[in-house]
Amino acid sequence: MRHSVAAVLLFAFIATVAGAEHDVLDLGDDNFVSTLKQHETTLVMFYAPWCGHCKRLKPEYAKAAEIVKDDDPPIKLAKVDCTEAGKEICGKYSVNGYPTLKIFRHDEVSQDYSGPREAIGIAKYMRAQVGPASKQVRSIDDLAKFLDTKDTTILGYFSEMDSNLAKIFLKFADKNREKYRFGHSEDKDVLKQQGETDKIVLIRAPHLSNKFESSTIKFEGDTESDLSTFVTENFHGLVGHRTQDTSRDFQNPLITAYYAVDYLKNPKGTNYWRNRVLKVAKEFVGQINFAISSKDDFQHELNEYGYDFVGDKPVILARDAKNLKYALKDEFSVDSLKDFVEKLLDNELEPYIKSEPLPESNDAPVKVAVAKNFDEVVINNGKDTLVEFYAPWCGHCKKLTPIYDELAEKLQDEDVAIVKMDATANDVPPEFNVRGFPTLFWLPKDSKNKPVSYNGGRELDDFVKYIAKEASTELKGFDRSGKPKKTEL
Repeated sequence: MRHSVAAVLLFAFIATVAGAEHDVLDLGDDNFVSTLKQHETTLVMFYAPWCGHCKRLKPEYAKAAEIVKDDDPPIKLAKVDCTEAGKEICGKYSVNGYPTLKIFRHDEVSQDYSGPREAIGIAKYMRAQVGPASKQVRSIDDLAKFLDTKDTTILGYFSEMDSNLAKIFLKFADKNREKYRFGHSEDKDVLKQQGETDKIVLIRAPHLSNKFESSTIKFEGDTESDLSTFVTENFHGLVGHRTQDTSRDFQNPLITAYYAVDYLKNPKGTNYWRNRVLKVAKEFVGQINFAISSKDDFQHELNEYGYDFVGDKPVILARDAKNLKYALKDEFSVDSLKDFVEKLLDNELEPYIKSEPLPESNDAPVKVAVAKNFDEVVINNGKDTLVEFYAPWCGHCKKLTPIYDELAEKLQDEDVAIVKMDATANDVPPEFNVRGFPTLFWLPKDSKNKPVSYNGGRELDDFVKYIAKEASTELKGFDRSGKPKKTEL
């Protein structure tokens, strides 16, 4: 019986995906131009069957096509296999990486696609590309249909479209059409129903409605800047749904609850835990931000705190204004979360630091720093210091290793420390902006709070000349130009 149920579920899943794929136009050299000419707006994915990123995108792409298939104005999604039927077309549009996505108006390229890569985000982004930035609502029935949505909406009610408030609204909508959903009405019956002729309101998505905050918030400002601030501060509410596409909206200090967040398949279960976070969040308005995130979508963040697995209850993680990390160690509850927030705000918690174990011996010329000994080995060592942040898999880092080792040996008797740190296995202090590997910083011994990014050459002589010039006191073995000093016999 168990196998039968599994087979039925598998068949249903395959059927759903296959059905959605029917909504994606399959184009090649022979039908590309003729098909696109028939459609006003088309998103085209240029792909290769062997491409891993393409394989991950295709089911989301198919779901997006299914979401928008009945839209008015119409939107089409298409795909082109650059290895077979679409070789010439892919060459014409200079496709040299996969997947490449472009938006077409009929058979002419309008722009490169730079939006989300998940179904709902793709649909939302493409809907913003068609028609006016704000949809005109022409009747009460039209308003009801427009508000039957899963998106948060910014809605303007205006007695005259040339009023100052309407102009502010339309200008803001045009600048933010890809990010937010806009509508407006000047219909007399709609305005009468509202009881107010000129206003802008933000209406949160129905699935995010809760008893702790209003679902509709009125804009009280006078300028476009005021409107931008209003939307930014209110769009996600007390506890926003933080996704990969919206993660940049959530600023530190931030507390995030990670669990099985899924508003498509389990909205009730998702809001069960969100409501408990909301109960705490309402007591700390203006002091700290709150969010919920899918544990599956943000496993990389969980790994940063040492979590390989999240059970049924949420895991609570936080970052303060300095981007230091904190974790709720107790089992999640309303009381434990409230206690955690209070202690975080009162600076009573120890930051979580991801660190390798302390090295058993650190006697080699190149000193090894880990998060646990970073202050000792780098900051408080009493020496000028050159520190390299590397990744074990990085080819450039491997190439640098013998040069770095030789540098450390050459300067072993100098008042200079040569240090390395695996930045993938240890938390890097926030003042070191490590965005790639290897990244190197120079720290003069008397101003360790101001690390200087090293952007010089990577050969031995380059390092020696730099250190000889920048050293707090002249090196014993080299003059300021980096030339070896003569040794007296």
